[in-house]
Amino acid sequence: MSAIRTTLTAAVLALAPLAALAEGQVHKLAIHVDEDDRRLLNMALNNAQNVYNHYTEQGDEVIIEVVAYGPGLSMFVDGESPVADRVAAMSLELENITFSACGNTIANREKRQGTPVTLLSEAQVVPSGVVRLMELQGEGYAYIRP
Repeated sequence: MSAIRTTLTAAVLALAPLAALAEGQVHKLAIHVDEDDRRLLNMALNNAQNVYNHYTEQGDEVIIEVVAYGPGLSMFVDGESPVADRVAAMSLELENITFSACGNTIANREKRQGTPVTLLSEAQVVPSGVVRLMELQGEGYAYIRP
């Protein structure tokens, strides 16, 4: 009985890597946006879409977080974002995409302008954009800055 148990255990352990491959891999990407340039904002979204398409076509899972701070915050400001329609569409079409806006930048901008900053509904506020990027890298996210 012991020999059978040992053989079965060895077989299960040998097949475990194949089972993991069949389930697909998880790819994580952090995209850094800190400039207010329509071309750059579109490039960041193109990068997200292309990475998502590439890996999902292979059957893999993709988790993407776009983090904007400084002048790049305009990407998520309601009434100001030149890519608002794309952000809205991508949030509906792509699973596991998050749009993060820097709370420090929002607070500084509100103080400077004297008016509240209204974000697109798809954006979430994180305390600090730079800290968020550091956290994501610590969690194994690949990092790009278009």
